Amino acid sequence: MLDLKALQNDFESVAAKLRKKKVDETQLAKLKEISLKLKEQRKILEELQAEQNAKSKLFPVYQKEGKDIAELKKELAENKQKIAVEQDIVRDLEEEMYEIALNIPNIPDDDVPEGEDEEDNVELKKVLDPRKFDFTPKEHWDLKITPDWIDFERGVKLAKSRFSVLKNDAARLERALINYMLDFNRSRGFEEVSVPYLVNRDSLLGTGQLPKFEDDLFKIEEEPLYLIPTAEVPVTNLFRDEILQKEELPAKLTSYTACFRKEAGSAGRDTRGMIRQHQFDKVELVAVTTPEQSDQVFDEMVACASDLLTSLGLPHRLVLLCGGDLGFSAARTIDLEVWLPGQNRYREISSISNTRAFQARRAKIRYKEGKKNLPVHTLNGSSLAVGRTLIAIMENYQNADGSVTIPAVLQHYMT
Repeated sequence: MLDLKALQNDFESVAAKLRKKKVDETQLAKLKEISLKLKEQRKILEELQAEQNAKSKLFPVYQKEGKDIAELKKELAENKQKIAVEQDIVRDLEEEMYEIALNIPNIPDDDVPEGEDEEDNVELKKVLDPRKFDFTPKEHWDLKITPDWIDFERGVKLAKSRFSVLKNDAARLERALINYMLDFNRSRGFEEVSVPYLVNRDSLLGTGQLPKFEDDLFKIEEEPLYLIPTAEVPVTNLFRDEILQKEELPAKLTSYTACFRKEAGSAGRDTRGMIRQHQFDKVELVAVTTPEQSDQVFDEMVACASDLLTSLGLPHRLVLLCGGDLGFSAARTIDLEVWLPGQNRYREISSISNTRAFQARRAKIRYKEGKKNLPVHTLNGSSLAVGRTLIAIMENYQNADGSVTIPAVLQHYMT
């Protein structure tokens, strides 16, 4: 959540930064209106409370001087009623401001480029050169081996469109990738955790999926539980409502989970193959840090995901997201896009984001700094989306006869 105090103290400066994210101007106008009302009503409340305190101190003076205190008691009683009314007004305005703020995204970092969408993202660098084929490479669904590896029709029969069944070596390769990714991340200092695939509403509020993205989530009927859209949600919320010791930070975690997304509003986008599924596997990186540590840990997470792709021999590039393409909770994001020769283009396979204190304020994750309890910084990123990594291997390691070579680092995981 936004720092509401900073918002009230310098609304125009915060609003100008939010416009980089293409925030709805009507939301900002409403937030400003409530902010000004709240500031005015708090001032009235403070004045009434100051008057109450000052008059309360007159009791011993009146008694010492032998004055009648009946009028003073009456004034205090009336003022007390005014304070109660004003407290209700302030409380209602605070709640209204909180509800609006829940739908306002995080402030982007100053160096996030201006832009409307993914076309305005900034390429930072390319890693590994794409393979030169002596035949025309195919997309993953057109490979000769695909029917033995992926059953799209039975996935639809079991559930609906955008579900698939992995078979034979594809199922084993998926398992190999998960184990390899977790082992790789552990070697980089990320502690492995296994978390529930169902979370409560507070968890999704904490990381910013609710209330804004409820339509993208699968909810359990008659239960206050949701299927997770990413391991970021349960792993980050491990620390919800906690005060950590500074010495415990940074906490760096990795976790494998299945992920579930309705992908509302994405009809017609990547509906063929396994690029965009309602259920997919992902290995996640999550970090909880002090503000001073977060930039370094962010770089470590980007390097971890990039080195993982490099170890698999998969060409990729790093892209800094512009304001218009930046996620709701993110202050800064670098996407890793893997080369898919069948599509002759780079496609997203990981997003590493620093949310600064945005999620920490929502989830009340703090650390002790002297006598103060301050919000931590939280970071998250894919390492990697397993299904898309499988696709990338199929396309980059395809042979002229339609078979697929297993990357060397995965071969002992397949035995």
